[in-house]
Formats: sequence, structure tokens, C-alpha cells
Amino acid sequence: MTHRRRRAARGTSGRNFPWGDQKTAAKCNVREAGVEGTASVSRYHSGVSPYGVYDMVGNVWEWLSTQTTPGRYELRGSAFTSPLFRGAPAVPNDANDTMHDDDTGFRCVATPEQMTPRRR
Repeated sequence: MTHRRRRAARGTSGRNFPWGDQKTAAKCNVREAGVEGTASVSRYHSGVSPYGVYDMVGNVWEWLSTQTTPGRYELRGSAFTSPLFRGAPAVPNDANDTMHDDDTGFRCVATPEQMTPRRR
């Protein structure tokens, strides 16, 4: 897991979940929440990370650019199809690069410097 994603998901204190150390399905879109599909990013305000990042647990697995073995890539965060215990940011998962599941996506990430408009 990249350092930036780990910090965004767990804060500087290394908490188990973005909201703290307690397993709470009501704070994320996992199997126990009963939504049975993706939800809008802003649905789980109480599950937001200390850095204001939504859905670091649940909704869809995040496909990372980190290869675990040739042809397989790291996944993080779990999905609406996953039980809550799979959603802890430190729990590893990976997938074949040809996988086509409806519970896997990606997150675009940029530094604040990259988001600042350039002046001409």
C-alpha cells in the first residue's frame, strides 16, 4: 500500500478504520450495510477519514498500480460485496489484471501541487 493511501485511510495514528478502531458497518458500504450495490460517495459522512477522504472502506475495491506478482495487482478498501472484516485498510487483496468484476474500480489521486492551476 502506498504511503499516501495508507495515511489517507488510517490517519497518522494508524487506526484500524478511517473512522477509528471499532468495526461499524453503518459507516461504509459493505455487505452488512445491505445496500447491495454502489452508493454515492457522499453517503457515509461518519466514515470519512481524518483527511476528509470518503469510501476508503467499502463501495468498490480500489485497483492500485502496485503489482503483487506478474499479472496481479493490489486491491484495497473492500466493496459492497465484501464483509466488513475485509475492509480494514491494512487487509491485503489482489486480482488478476484481466479480471472484470462489478465491485472493483479505482481512485484518481493528485497532490495539491498538481491540482493548482498553472498560470501562463
